[in-house]
Amino acid sequence: MSKLTANIWGAHAVRAAWLNPAREISHIFVTEQAVREFSSFQAMKGEKRPSPTLVSKKDLDKMTDHAVHQGMALVTAPLPEVFLGDLLVATSAQNRSVILMLDQVTDPHNVGAILRSACAFGAAGLILQKKHAPTLDGVLAKTACGAMEHVPVLSETNLSRTIEQLQDAGWTVIGLDERGSRTIGQFDLPEKLVLVLGAEGPGLRQNVAHHCDFLAKLEMKGPMPSINVSNAAAVALYAATI
Repeated sequence: MSKLTANIWGAHAVRAAWLNPAREISHIFVTEQAVREFSSFQAMKGEKRPSPTLVSKKDLDKMTDHAVHQGMALVTAPLPEVFLGDLLVATSAQNRSVILMLDQVTDPHNVGAILRSACAFGAAGLILQKKHAPTLDGVLAKTACGAMEHVPVLSETNLSRTIEQLQDAGWTVIGLDERGSRTIGQFDLPEKLVLVLGAEGPGLRQNVAHHCDFLAKLEMKGPMPSINVSNAAAVALYAATI
């Protein structure tokens, strides 16, 4: 049996990657139980794709480090890198755009869930810090359920500098922080909006918060003082896009 390690698994993530012409896929592994589901989208491929390799669940468990793979996994190269200039050009003709920025959010489950919400609410892109972010595969891709193939993800070295570049291009930057004097719903949200969220616990770093145009909080009316960062992102995206 091949000793290859799969880097994308799960039915939704595999399907989306398989159908994405920007993806270079070298291997696809499928268990007998998942052959029918794989066959439902195998013929929809628009690019050259490898023939599937039938494997046992035990072997696929090993290739995915015993993740919940739903019977299919693949080996793929990373997507082509996206740069800030590309995102600015892509959004220049849009009447309303929202970009998410994550300040040292490192949990792949959280980033994957945020990416899924970003896709669902039509966010234009997701900006991560290059050194303090999970890799764009594995658990993150599985949690994102294919959203990684539809939402551009940028990796930036210096988030404060990136905020300045966005502001120079006409974007308004709002950081989600409990220190905000207003809730997100109390803002007259602009057509070009960047929402910045920090890691659970530490929140936004001081310099990143300082560079934001405004700080906004999410009003909590129940006994819980806070919510998970991925839930906060979904709430903020809903407020920004309704």
